Formats: sequence, C-alpha cells, structure tokens
Amino acid sequence: MHTSTFCKKPILYSVLLLITSTDASIKPRDTRIVHNPSVINPNADTIWHAGSSVTITWDTSTVPLGNKSKGKVVLGYLEKGKSDEHLDIEHPLAENFYIEDGFVQITAPDVSPRNDYIVVLFGDSGNKSPAFTIT
Repeated sequence: MHTSTFCKKPILYSVLLLITSTDASIKPRDTRIVHNPSVINPNADTIWHAGSSVTITWDTSTVPLGNKSKGKVVLGYLEKGKSDEHLDIEHPLAENFYIEDGFVQITAPDVSPRNDYIVVLFGDSGNKSPAFTIT
C-alpha cells in the first residue's frame, strides 16, 4: 500500500507545531548548595559564665559567596552513653542572623552548671560544637 506525501504532512506539521510552541529554552535548575560550617567557638576549652556576653563563631570557608541563608543557634547537652543531644529548640540562643557572617553574639544563658553543653548551628544543615562548660 502506498501512502501519499499528503498524508505525512499533517503529522510533520503537528510535530513542528509542538516543538515550536513549547518552551524549549534551557533554564538553570534551582540548585541548593548544602554547606556544613564547623563551629569554632565554643570549644572544649570554653567556659561561659551565665549572664556574660559571648560570641559563637563558625568556619565560613565552605559558605558560598553571597549566600543569604539565615541561621539559628540552640543550646543542648550530652550525656555519656546516650545519643540524645537534649536540644532546647523552644528557646534558641540566637536566630535570623546570616550564616555568612561567621559569628553571633549572645548572652550566656542562666542554666544549671555542666561541662557537657553544646551549641548547634542550624542553617541549611546542623552542626554542633564540642562539649563545653557553663557555670
């Protein structure tokens, strides 16, 4: 059976119309670069005194330039033999600061003295400090 060129043209025109009517431009995807800044201070040698002004610092070398991620810092503590970090999510030490700044200044909280406190920096990921002391 012989098919005419006339029968093939509507299909060809349909395909061409479909190709030209779609948005064929290549658009970059909204990619999220996850950065994982390490907490520098407090560290294992740090002692905070309740009510004093202290600075929490982190490494910004992995933070992309111009990144405007906002962060939150919460206090927690560790117990030997347990994986729970006892994070006080309801009472952040600081929030709504820019991760790219590399630091935030806070007032050390008035909490029970311990030597196993940690701070966790939340941005697009969470990073905890080494255990430190609050008196």
